[in-house]
Amino acid sequence: MRLLPLQRFLVPPIFSCSRLMAQSAGSNSGKKLVEIDVSSDTVCPWCFVGKKNLDKAIASSQDHYDFKIKWHPFFLNPSAPKEGVNKKDFFRDKFGSRSEQILARMTEIFKGLGMEYDMSGLTGNTLDSHRLLYLAGQQGIEKQHKLAEELFLGYFTQGKYIGDREFLLESASMVGVEGAAEFLDDPNKGLKEVNEELQKYSANISGVPHYVINGKYPLSGGQPPESFLKAFQLAAADA
Repeated sequence: MRLLPLQRFLVPPIFSCSRLMAQSAGSNSGKKLVEIDVSSDTVCPWCFVGKKNLDKAIASSQDHYDFKIKWHPFFLNPSAPKEGVNKKDFFRDKFGSRSEQILARMTEIFKGLGMEYDMSGLTGNTLDSHRLLYLAGQQGIEKQHKLAEELFLGYFTQGKYIGDREFLLESASMVGVEGAAEFLDDPNKGLKEVNEELQKYSANISGVPHYVINGKYPLSGGQPPESFLKAFQLAAADA
């Protein structure tokens, strides 16, 4: 289905992370269904900001719509080492003289959301986190959405390493994902599916977060709740 532009509905400014180089559809409520496909990386701060704003928009409009949210993988740095590197050092190497300004901006934004932006710990390869999100999605889209929250919270506010097995298992346990340890211990489990989703949902985008509403209306970047609400209205009217 052809994607239709939503630019005239957006509330600027829009921010995103660039690449280095809900409820089920079976509702009988009579409310319009809004399906949201989210392309995201678990080390993208704007993806967390976007999720928080999306959740606000959903909470304020759930009397009007049912929601089905699916998370899809994106790799900001596909070659990031699995063993992890110091987050602060990586940040300085990536952004150079702009790093302090960007850090101050993110700290301010997270504070506005009631959170403390934590730059301690390691960053690195996010493949296992995406495999785990895939597993959660197989057990229910609500579990997947809750797991995304736990992964973001740990990485951005608690200094957890996104590639640490114990952190991933702890996050899975908190939202009720079953069989996570066995799944992660086999590096081939979920790998094919993650790669297929990369091709289907993320091959033609260069930054995240990226949202597609009802398979038709795209939104990109750290959108405010108002932009999501306008997108919901437009998509529902066209359903």
